[in-house]
Amino acid sequence: MSVEPYGADEESAAVLRTVGRVIKMCRERVGMTQAELGRAIGYSEEQVSSVERGRRAPTVEFLEAADRVLDAEGLIAGLRKDVERARFPKKVRDLAKLEAEAVEVCAYANHVVHGLLQTPEYARAIYGMRRPPFTEEQVDELVEARLARQQIFDERSAPVFSFVQEEVTLRRPLGGRMVMRKQLERLLEAGRRRNVEIQVLPTEREDHAGLAGALQLLRLKEGATVGHIEVQLISRLLSDPKEIQVLEIRYGIIRAQALTPRESLAFIEKVLGET
Repeated sequence: MSVEPYGADEESAAVLRTVGRVIKMCRERVGMTQAELGRAIGYSEEQVSSVERGRRAPTVEFLEAADRVLDAEGLIAGLRKDVERARFPKKVRDLAKLEAEAVEVCAYANHVVHGLLQTPEYARAIYGMRRPPFTEEQVDELVEARLARQQIFDERSAPVFSFVQEEVTLRRPLGGRMVMRKQLERLLEAGRRRNVEIQVLPTEREDHAGLAGALQLLRLKEGATVGHIEVQLISRLLSDPKEIQVLEIRYGIIRAQALTPRESLAFIEKVLGET
């Protein structure tokens, strides 16, 4: 997925500006300068200034410390979730919102393990391979955004999940042997959930309906279905019924060509043993 600097879109920027104004109001109410607040909470004057101007997303630690020092009674700390959402790219926020509204999530992944199933170490390895490279701060925020999306598994109204993973995604040693071992263990853990089915599409298959690339289908509560595709610098959400129909046909055939969920877990266990 292509990534813009966090806070670059207007919605995110507006949230960060509002957060900055609240912090500045609380600081001025108690008569502290930016430098004094910075010293009190362990940040530089420049960092405090950047946060107050909405140019920098404050960390959770920043918010909690500022709330305590400025005696804001939860007003600043309570902005945590708003800031967390604003830190993520708009495309991530949009996709996470749709996933939260879905009753079923279907995904085919052909190059890497699907984002909802990735461990922190695996996600970090993938983002660290990007060319041209991300900064360390960008990698940290991207990993954080990816892990935040995974909270959907623990929601009381979590959707049903269907994942099809190409065999190569289980064997390509991204990040090294130990990273892949943890990732395979994560797949086994996820695949044993009652609302999650993971299937493996073996490389030896002579017929393959997924050669056009990875895809995702989200069946929403009100009955509509939304598709998501991404390749290189393009990430698109699809809602046209004809396009959705094509993706649904392809995904149905891909599932039929893959191993069953029980066979797939056994296959993953076998690969884990060989890793």
